[in-house]
Amino acid sequence: MTEKDGPKASERVQSLDRAFLLLERLADAGRPVGISELAEMTDIPLPTIHRLLRFLSNEGYVRQDNSRRYALGLRLIRLGQSASRGLDVWAHGELAGLVEQFEETANLAILQGDLAIYVGQAPSPHTMRMFTEVGRAVSPHCTGVGKAMLAELPDDRILALLRRTRMPAITAHTITTPEAMMADIEQIRERGYAIDDGEQEPGVRCVAAAVRGLPFPAAVSISGPNSRVTEEKVPQIAPVLIEVADRLRDRFPSSAGQVGFVG
Repeated sequence: MTEKDGPKASERVQSLDRAFLLLERLADAGRPVGISELAEMTDIPLPTIHRLLRFLSNEGYVRQDNSRRYALGLRLIRLGQSASRGLDVWAHGELAGLVEQFEETANLAILQGDLAIYVGQAPSPHTMRMFTEVGRAVSPHCTGVGKAMLAELPDDRILALLRRTRMPAITAHTITTPEAMMADIEQIRERGYAIDDGEQEPGVRCVAAAVRGLPFPAAVSISGPNSRVTEEKVPQIAPVLIEVADRLRDRFPSSAGQVGFVG
């Protein structure tokens, strides 16, 4: 690469970074978003947002509604489906095995930025069951999978994330202070698994274990009504989740791209 090419290549990389950031923020919002709001979310200059959105719209990766707000485009569906197929090969068998053993919903999540993203699920056979849409993004401080992943991070990174997210109270049981969260994190590290006891949804208990050794933070969980996922049942579920997490780590392909992830 010549010196003349260098700045151009750097500008192209910056444009890619910004385009992906816009897509991520549109996904996080879960609704159409205006350009001014996108500027506030990303700190990208308005003229640059206009240019990138025009390109992404022409390619079908974003769409504009009648109110001139933007949302993710239909062309992304094919990419998501391809990533999901790779995930099924890697994880779905283990999630299905958890459901067969405990008859409760099994989930797989990753930590992306400041959010826990559900990327896989096998539903419980019960009529009353927990259902979390794959692709849903939640704050990690109030979920079993989120807390399990946080416990794998250095304390300074955890505290920085908690400050950024501000730890909103989702239910009356949500942990809302960094001090209380760090005390819970210490317990998670000691016992090897996390518990969400009605912190995300009232009446729901979730047990989660981190999947260590991957190019990205991940966790697997079992969740269900606390009338079935009782405190007495947690010690039965947790060791199995830890074993499943270890198998997922061992089965993860050497190339993260094989399952549609970027490390």
